[in-house]
Amino acid sequence: MNSLNRLAEAIISGLQEYINKRGFRALIHFELEGCYQKPKDKHIDYRQVNRNLLALGIDGEVVAEYWSNQWEYVSIFNGQSPLKEAQNLSRAIEILPKLFAVQGATKTLIKPVIWAGDHGKLAAGCESIFSGDNRAVHIPNAVQINVSVQDVSGRNLLVSGDFGECLQQHFLRTSLACCLIYLPEEEAFERLVLKSKYGLAEELCSPVDISGGHQGSIALYRDIGKHNQKMGVEPLLYDDKNKVIVSQNNWHKTARVEHRLGASSEHYNPYLNVIFALLNVIEAIDDMKNGYPVQSETYGQLPSSLHDQANSVGAITLFANNDWFNQSIDKALSGTGSYGEKTTELSMGQLLQHGYLKQFQRPSIII
Repeated sequence: MNSLNRLAEAIISGLQEYINKRGFRALIHFELEGCYQKPKDKHIDYRQVNRNLLALGIDGEVVAEYWSNQWEYVSIFNGQSPLKEAQNLSRAIEILPKLFAVQGATKTLIKPVIWAGDHGKLAAGCESIFSGDNRAVHIPNAVQINVSVQDVSGRNLLVSGDFGECLQQHFLRTSLACCLIYLPEEEAFERLVLKSKYGLAEELCSPVDISGGHQGSIALYRDIGKHNQKMGVEPLLYDDKNKVIVSQNNWHKTARVEHRLGASSEHYNPYLNVIFALLNVIEAIDDMKNGYPVQSETYGQLPSSLHDQANSVGAITLFANNDWFNQSIDKALSGTGSYGEKTTELSMGQLLQHGYLKQFQRPSIII
């Protein structure tokens, strides 16, 4: 593990301690999409892949996704800490290409866009029936962060009251300046405009900006999900054809905020994204203690590039010029015993932010 991730692990531990001391527990789960290439005669055995993940101590499983040769890594709700969840995804990104290769995949693609990854166009007004138009479809791959918070009795704070809306508002307010964390490569910004740029609005649901509500890019779900389906449905009884005939809705357990702006990438850093999520949780908890003070709502359009353009600021500059990330880390850690003795001129928050930004520095040209 590199020094940046070791520092991030220490910070996550401190943020967890801050939340726990206030009588709460943050739950964070990831979903990550990707694709693979394989010969037509090869079949991927997801059950075997999942057995391997389990044997490695990774709280997640892989399932088939919508497009051909597309898969999704889904976190399993095992009660793991945010730190363990970051470790799970980091390890999964590293190991899944090897597990798919054993199954016969020639290449595993953890990328924001798989260009011409499939073919077809949905018929007008249909969600699963394709027309005769066999155009190429560019497949967007996302990383999603699911966040909920429990009190000491295990009650989900997002079930009732203002906490869910407050947490959602904090994510909406902080996501623009911190977009470099979840959009870590140039192609991630192409993913954001696939619908408009390539006429694939019917086929794709990629985000175009920071939006909230029930179905936006940062969504709050309680009893109703993204497709207006009932949340937390748990089968209780099956018939002889294995169809569910009795179920219950345990939506109190699954109520959450979903941050759906992230792009799948080998450069995606789960540790920094967990820190980003925990900082928003901490602000929502502090607001709850202070009676939910009114906040101004400024979301903004996401940038079109990592780098500054003629008329717009890029993701790197946005993150470099913003102090919320590092100052929020230092504020929380100063309230715990995990801050430690300062050994450099930079604080822990500044060290993490500067260390992450170093990855995006363009090499100097020596003449």
